[in-house]
Amino acid sequence: MKYYFDKTITGEFEEVIDKVTGKLEEEGFGVLTEINVTETLKKKLDVDFKKYRILGACNAPYAHKALKAEDKIGTMLPCNIIVQELENGKIEVAAVNPMASMQAVKNDDLEMIAIEIGEKLEKIIRGL
Repeated sequence: MKYYFDKTITGEFEEVIDKVTGKLEEEGFGVLTEINVTETLKKKLDVDFKKYRILGACNAPYAHKALKAEDKIGTMLPCNIIVQELENGKIEVAAVNPMASMQAVKNDDLEMIAIEIGEKLEKIIRGL
């Protein structure tokens, strides 16, 4: 099982970020965190790195269900989506597959939540 869903598209980097954010919102997610890896690596290590952003997305009703089913599941939240610039104007968007990360947790209630979240994330990636 792949631990992520991905798709490579063309477009301007910031426009792709906006498009991903909009698709997340359509599926009930909000972006809680945004890590600009490019800026962070420049600031901390003084290295140049391609455009690379990590969006920490959360679907509050599902997060609530997951936390009620397993209180330590917060260690695996939020769902991360990366947007990275590839060569020739291509942009890759990839989202974590929650089923892959939940394999370590033996909880039947969480499995159904992970399946539903995975379906939503895969739909978002396919829809780009």
